[in-house]
Amino acid sequence: MCGLAGFLGAGDRDDLVAMTRALAHRGPDGEGLYLDPDAAVRLGHRRLSIIDIADGAQPMASADGDIVVVYNGEIYNHLELRRQLERRGHVFRTDHSDTEVLVHGWREWGEELPLRLNGMFAFAVWDRRRHCLFMARDRFGEKPLYWAEQGGTLFFASELSALARHRAFHAEIAPAAVCKLLAHGFIPAPNAYWRDVRKLPGGGWLRYDLAERRVSLGRYWTFALAPEPDMDEAVATETLRGLLEQAVARRLMSDVPIGVFLSGGIDSSMVAAFAARQRRGAGIDAFAIGFAEASFDELPHARAAAAALGLRLHAETLTLQNAGALIPEILGRLDEPMADPSLLPTFLLCRFARRHTSVALSGDGGDELFAGYDTFAALRLARLYQRVIGRGGLHRGLRRLADLLPKSAANMSFDYKLRRALGGLEHGPELWHPAWLAPLDAAQIAELMETRVDPEELYAEALAVWRGSPGASDVDRGLEYYTQLYLQDDILTKVDRAAMMHGLETRAVFLDNDLVDFARRLPASLKFRNGERKYLLKRALRGILPDAILQRRKKGFGVPLMAWLKELDIPPVALPQGRGEDMVRRWSEAHRSGRADHRLALWTWMVMAHHRIPGGAAARP
Repeated sequence: MCGLAGFLGAGDRDDLVAMTRALAHRGPDGEGLYLDPDAAVRLGHRRLSIIDIADGAQPMASADGDIVVVYNGEIYNHLELRRQLERRGHVFRTDHSDTEVLVHGWREWGEELPLRLNGMFAFAVWDRRRHCLFMARDRFGEKPLYWAEQGGTLFFASELSALARHRAFHAEIAPAAVCKLLAHGFIPAPNAYWRDVRKLPGGGWLRYDLAERRVSLGRYWTFALAPEPDMDEAVATETLRGLLEQAVARRLMSDVPIGVFLSGGIDSSMVAAFAARQRRGAGIDAFAIGFAEASFDELPHARAAAAALGLRLHAETLTLQNAGALIPEILGRLDEPMADPSLLPTFLLCRFARRHTSVALSGDGGDELFAGYDTFAALRLARLYQRVIGRGGLHRGLRRLADLLPKSAANMSFDYKLRRALGGLEHGPELWHPAWLAPLDAAQIAELMETRVDPEELYAEALAVWRGSPGASDVDRGLEYYTQLYLQDDILTKVDRAAMMHGLETRAVFLDNDLVDFARRLPASLKFRNGERKYLLKRALRGILPDAILQRRKKGFGVPLMAWLKELDIPPVALPQGRGEDMVRRWSEAHRSGRADHRLALWTWMVMAHHRIPGGAAARP
């Protein structure tokens, strides 16, 4: 894993060095710079050495110097692509660098290059003959890429903080992005937390033509379900098992040691099981996090899975005491705010995994592709509720009654799920999923920010996903929401930032191109059947995983936030507009007393409070 940065336009070597060194945590093993002698093009790179350690330094140029690449990620089919390019006459100078495949691949395939890549990546190619810069991001956005235009200069980088290191770049919080963070707990692409900045979406590309000073944007791939209703279950089971094993094998490609994250659930245990098969005799290191609070603790399950699969398990426990000490460091380094509290254990997991390895495999993506979330089980009841109860006075009365229930601090307690469910049912089905996850609703955001909030704009990205699949089932529309938005801008962002704070590369097995393309064709009935989530996945893993793992109830990577926020101080936030301090103070007092459960709102506020713009103190308008 690495970090990249650059600009086209005003600026000098000192600006490039400052931008690049802001990404040193992403690439602790080396730094490289490229300054075009004839054009105002500057490219910088920080390297974490995983593949072709001797010859893979960047920026990497073609033999004639006409093509220059900076790149972050791993291309799992790079050897296959190298063979194709060699048959077409391309001569490689490195032994097995996947970066050089991008150099030759651009010359051979141009803007079709991203379509041929199976991996996680964000890259920029400067083509001196065509006088253009081309950038692309992998299909699900595993690797980040931000860009901005200000004062006639195009800036880009792996993280927001690197942009602000350029002396000509002005960083300012965008009020609309704050509203989206409060509504989702993350900021959906292409939005970003700062004005003028955009995230290149997963599956997206950008082309900048230097002569015309013009940006063109497009998508080379978008996740879209294409279910085949007559798919044979037995054939699908065998096919899925083979694709899972292949996906793990591809991600074991490395010139450094590899480990696995292990919770003891289905997804991570699958990854560990197939990794252990592939590395039979070598042994696999697995890493797990536990909590002192029993209802959140998955360590017993991780230990049982490690014992059953023959893994060396390394484990640590997260308590309120060490969480309190970690919060300022983690949130202060987060770059773009995102309010998933499982960032805390993910940070700790990555920190101690990095002591043993440079690469870790994860089970991220399994819930989104195979209907693993609790919300899928709620859809049928939600439809029935709205037909019988509706969204009127009776519904509002039931919400008030639910608010009177004692507030439990246990993981996914009944009162918590009931309040979240009823809150989501204020809306039609097009907004159930984002509302069920939301830190605040639209009315609360309007009051906090002292502005009118348009739900169409606030939830524009979720509504676009819903409206893009007319006629699809509730399950399929939910899958598309979680896969297109929540996976990219919450789960993968969280893991990337936590891992890169420690120079650790993580690889999401479920996001293999072939596996995803197969999952897209599965009908909903093979993912969610009669209340059973991950129906086909469980059947494909029979004989691979113990029945105890396959039958285990999903726990999720929860955090004891309800209890912790009764003890932690809530710092002030300088909002770009509005006066939220009084509201947050009331929420905090009600939360501490047990009269209310404001865990998600308070945590989001805390995340914003720790955001820093480089060169200044706290982030401020």
